[in-house]
Amino acid sequence: MTVRDGIDVLVLGGAGVDTIVPVPELPLPYADSYMIDSGIRTRAGQTGDFVALGLAALGLRVHHLDLLGDDPEGDLVRTLHADHDIALTALPQPAGTKRAVNLVGPDGRRLSLYDTSRAHPDDRFPPEVLRPLASAARHVHVTITHPCAEALPLLLDTGTPLSTDLHDWDGENPYHAPFALAADLVFLSTTALKDPETTMRHIAERGRARTVVATAGAKGAHLLTNGTLTHIPPATPPAPVTDSNGAGDAFAAAFLHAHLQDEPPERCAHYGAVAGAHACTIPADRVDAIGREGLLAGAALTD
Repeated sequence: MTVRDGIDVLVLGGAGVDTIVPVPELPLPYADSYMIDSGIRTRAGQTGDFVALGLAALGLRVHHLDLLGDDPEGDLVRTLHADHDIALTALPQPAGTKRAVNLVGPDGRRLSLYDTSRAHPDDRFPPEVLRPLASAARHVHVTITHPCAEALPLLLDTGTPLSTDLHDWDGENPYHAPFALAADLVFLSTTALKDPETTMRHIAERGRARTVVATAGAKGAHLLTNGTLTHIPPATPPAPVTDSNGAGDAFAAAFLHAHLQDEPPERCAHYGAVAGAHACTIPADRVDAIGREGLLAGAALTD
């Protein structure tokens, strides 16, 4: 797909590779060694990849822009996008493709270890590449990986609506603040929040966001829109929970899919809950986003 074909969502950043390590429990007690009988696997798929996959599975025209290394990990990311017919603009990253190690417990919880050496402080998205893509898109989803923060002024200048996912922000780390204040739609997790409502209202009052969504795992989600806070109940997973990795990205993708069809925010959040629950049933070494038919069927069960 070229810019001339149109873009529903430009996903910025968040391309990389995860190594999945199943562990007997979390936190993992210290030991000299562990035998991992179920296998240790490496696959493409970090936050931007999962959002792009989720959107594409729901029929949207997606373009993903990020920096990738000329390495085996970068090849995995390129293959993932090619296999799912997702347009990818991969700018050269001499430091290599982003990597992480995910320790996954029997209950699906995870601990992620990110390799921050795969970036340089002076990395940037060239304006001559970013501006045409953002201007051609109906929406831009900005991940919080470097160097996306430096791209925010240009993105705001295009006038294209923005969303972002702050993940496990504690409400105080200054790194996340530019994303929180620039986006029209903000996702985050309640994991590190002492008072989710206060943080959500703080984002809405200080920034541009008309809608803020805080996901709370098995407890559902909190939706703040136009000053009103609503609890969104969790969706029932369609199969046993195996891994929570990518659940927040699936939630965001399904929410955006409905949002771009002008569905009301509460309905968008219900779609997100269904997609997030589905993602929790996918083994950590696979990428399998919910499709439109499955999303509609799951949403019908919550009505």
